[in-house]
Amino acid sequence: MDEAVQGEDSPRLDDLAAAYIRIRDARADLKRTYEEQDEELSNQMSVIAEEMLGVCKELGADSIKTKAGTIIRSVKSRYWTNDWDSMYRFIKENDAFPLLEKRLHQTHMKEFLSENPDLLPAGLNVESEYTVVVRRSK
Repeated sequence: MDEAVQGEDSPRLDDLAAAYIRIRDARADLKRTYEEQDEELSNQMSVIAEEMLGVCKELGADSIKTKAGTIIRSVKSRYWTNDWDSMYRFIKENDAFPLLEKRLHQTHMKEFLSENPDLLPAGLNVESEYTVVVRRSK
């Protein structure tokens, strides 16, 4: 890694780095406040949703129309595996590749390409850009 260089524009860069850190800290404070408030509201909604689900179950209803809106009870399913070897075999044996999401693991792809620079999969796109990281001085 290149060593940090102290340039002639040091006072200007000091100001830019300090402003960047102040803004980053302010964003972190805003995010923390938002997340705390959002969690509280989400908890309140969960309590109300449980009450509405109870009423739907009691009445044997999948939907109830009210003046404020229609309450709809539905089943939400989520699927996962704790045996990926078996799942991969199942998918391959049944030609069920649409069961997988179409995305690449970024870190693994980067490692693969650095270890195999002559192997480029057809259709692979790469977008690289410079970014800036500012570390707080101690």
